[in-house]
Amino acid sequence: RRVRLLGDCLVCAAFLSYEGAFSWDFRNEMVYQIWVHDVQERGIPLSQPFKVESLLTDETEISRWGSEGLPPDELSVQNGILTTRGSRFALCIDPQQQAYNWISSFNDPDFLKQLEMAIKYGSPFLFQDVDEYIDPVIDNVLEKNVKGVEGRQVIMLGDKEVHYDPNFKLFLNTKLSNPKYSPAVFGKAIVINYTVTLKGLEDQLLSVIMGFEKRELEEQRERLIQETSDNKKLLKNLGDSLLRELATSTGNMLDNTELVETLEETKLKSTEVFEKLKLAQKTAVDIDKLRDGYRPAAKRGAILFFVLTDMALVNSMYQYSLASYLKVFDMSLRKARPDSSLIKRLENIINTLTYNVYNYGCTGLFERHKLLFSFNMTIKIEQADGRAPQEELEFLIKGDLFIKNVKVINIFEHTQASKHFFFFSLPNAQRQSISGEKLQKEAIKNLSAFQKLLLLRCFRVDRVFRDSFSYAENGNVATASSPIVFILSPGSDPASDLMKLAESSGFGGSKFKFLAMGQGQDKVAASRGQWLMLQNCHLLVKWLKELEKALERITKPNPNFRLWITTNPIQDFPIGILQNSLKVVTEPPNGLKLNMRATYSKISHDSLSACDHPVFKSLVYVLAFFHAVVQERRKYGKIGWNVSYDFSESDFFVSGARLTVLFFYFFDWILTTTYVGQLLPKHSSVRQKIFFLLYSCTRSFNLACVADEIENMPLANTPEVMGLHSNAEIGYYTLAVKELWSHLIDLQPQSGESSGSITREEQISQVAQDIQNKLPELFDMDVIRKKFGTGISPTTVVLLQEIERFNKLVVRMQLSLAELQRVRMGPCVYRVFPLVHL
Repeated sequence: RRVRLLGDCLVCAAFLSYEGAFSWDFRNEMVYQIWVHDVQERGIPLSQPFKVESLLTDETEISRWGSEGLPPDELSVQNGILTTRGSRFALCIDPQQQAYNWISSFNDPDFLKQLEMAIKYGSPFLFQDVDEYIDPVIDNVLEKNVKGVEGRQVIMLGDKEVHYDPNFKLFLNTKLSNPKYSPAVFGKAIVINYTVTLKGLEDQLLSVIMGFEKRELEEQRERLIQETSDNKKLLKNLGDSLLRELATSTGNMLDNTELVETLEETKLKSTEVFEKLKLAQKTAVDIDKLRDGYRPAAKRGAILFFVLTDMALVNSMYQYSLASYLKVFDMSLRKARPDSSLIKRLENIINTLTYNVYNYGCTGLFERHKLLFSFNMTIKIEQADGRAPQEELEFLIKGDLFIKNVKVINIFEHTQASKHFFFFSLPNAQRQSISGEKLQKEAIKNLSAFQKLLLLRCFRVDRVFRDSFSYAENGNVATASSPIVFILSPGSDPASDLMKLAESSGFGGSKFKFLAMGQGQDKVAASRGQWLMLQNCHLLVKWLKELEKALERITKPNPNFRLWITTNPIQDFPIGILQNSLKVVTEPPNGLKLNMRATYSKISHDSLSACDHPVFKSLVYVLAFFHAVVQERRKYGKIGWNVSYDFSESDFFVSGARLTVLFFYFFDWILTTTYVGQLLPKHSSVRQKIFFLLYSCTRSFNLACVADEIENMPLANTPEVMGLHSNAEIGYYTLAVKELWSHLIDLQPQSGESSGSITREEQISQVAQDIQNKLPELFDMDVIRKKFGTGISPTTVVLLQEIERFNKLVVRMQLSLAELQRVRMGPCVYRVFPLVHL
């Protein structure tokens, strides 16, 4: 082992120095595939099999870390090694707060009053929620610029010398999932990536499921882990005690009765401990077999969590923490229908969890991103089950170009090449049943649902968006410690709805505090109240940092307390508040049916009874229908409305109030002043058609059951319903699906590479060859001059000059492309030809 120590120390030192900031996959590839292989090729002795964990820690310490809150997966153990063994202070990338929960167990709150006292007395100190900017005042502490000799060491903290205790530990923790630190920060601190992995989260969720389904079994497992940790620690202490006695023993060992008794006692205790460890190992195997039966539900839960967190790449307001997700997970376990059969119970848990997570996610998403969320969720679930290969997914979102590290322009325009790619990717039996571009029904039947989507992508891009709905189709979690954040869309105002909710819940009057930010009321916002609403928080982002800290200090809030926050989507909103909150997007629903359902849910019975005229309720229905049409037409852009205007529900209620007072004879004037006058000319024929349709509805509409009428409406509407041409949806759906593909590309793993990918050099070569093939032939100047003869006009002179310049340009392009090809094939100096010489 002493011989192998050289290679072991070399790889372990490199691991401690460089691997902290990377993910588990990259660490595993770098250490066990590249570094270990390189060390072996150089003939340096190395332990076999080589494991970082076995060299830098032991099972006793790993068990102790687990009892302190550190997850037991391999990545977390490696992070524990980097945190405790690194020569530099740790800066933890910790969006799920796993490192914080573990490191905080090191700290005694009495010693965390100030950094100076911690340095002086050797206490651990934790900086929480560190941003990308780190104050230079702690540079000396991070770099360990200690002066003086051992026993009297000092360090400069600002402009003050502070006595330095070698036992001092400094930890920095950030919630940013992908912070961009400067190289100087990486040199001062050891950056450690604590981001949870799919396998690690699966094990954590499995423990949650077992704690709910088999509480006694999970408690037995936890006791077993604690007993195993204690027994291993006792075994280590016995060995250390025996070695200490042997080292301090003098004279004949057989005459030393105390030593002999110690040996006998150590032997008996060691035998007893070994038996306990052996029994514990056997029991752990039996428990793990029972636990693995519930693993499919835990795996689904882990997949859904990462689908949620991926949405932060689309919009910075879509932030979710592991703690808030666990609340949804617990709620799903409680709501899932019980069953004596394990298979049925797992199916109920998985279906309920998927439904609840979808609803939880969609509550805080804009309408344009809900299909992206559901489609990405479906893709991840399909890929986990071995369906929807990555190659087919890349073909759907990128077309026939699989290019790594190259930004592709117009990748959606190669539809003809896409047809050929899809044709040749089919099995021979399916390929033979395709004649030209006509696909027989037998061939389509053999395709999976996802492959049918690929086929549709080749021929009708505009239909992929609506068909994605079909493919993706195959509770209240707000608490006193979780604020509710309303993400506002243009024209929306949830204040009135919230006030109605407060009144119906018994929190009206003095129990409901209603404050607006940006008007000098930020200090008043700290006042106590049962329900507190902070409006327009995007106007006071700096104060939100203080609010985040105040929320973290609340440990036992009143169960009835609720904090409501309204804000526009902004980049700098505190991540901590977003991750722990229930996010609600206030936006009109998509489609006439959902829009009218939402509108009627906010109309009180008193409002409908405000007028006793027989057609009044019919006019309210017509007004709701017209309001839905006006809002739905906005998604068609300039085709829908040539002037953009953000209609909101306030316009509907204002029109309803006018209708109550002025009634039927002024219906034309009400719609003109509130809606139509904003968009259309006064005597537009379109407006006359709208009014004719509305008056026809008022005379023929039967209001026997409004709810049934709305529920019988289709979810998807054609453009004709809104007075548009049927082709209006082609442009809308084409742009929508391209935006969907663009976001899906952003959500794909950045390090992944499909089997069909081509390299950057190959792509450059293909583009250069394609341009070469398209270059026209040179004009023969002698033939052209001979054709014009001697009678040359000024226009002809200009034409001849342009033809000559064109020939020079083509020649220069041919030379440049040929030289570019030679550079790609081997070492060659590429010359840049400036166009000014042309």
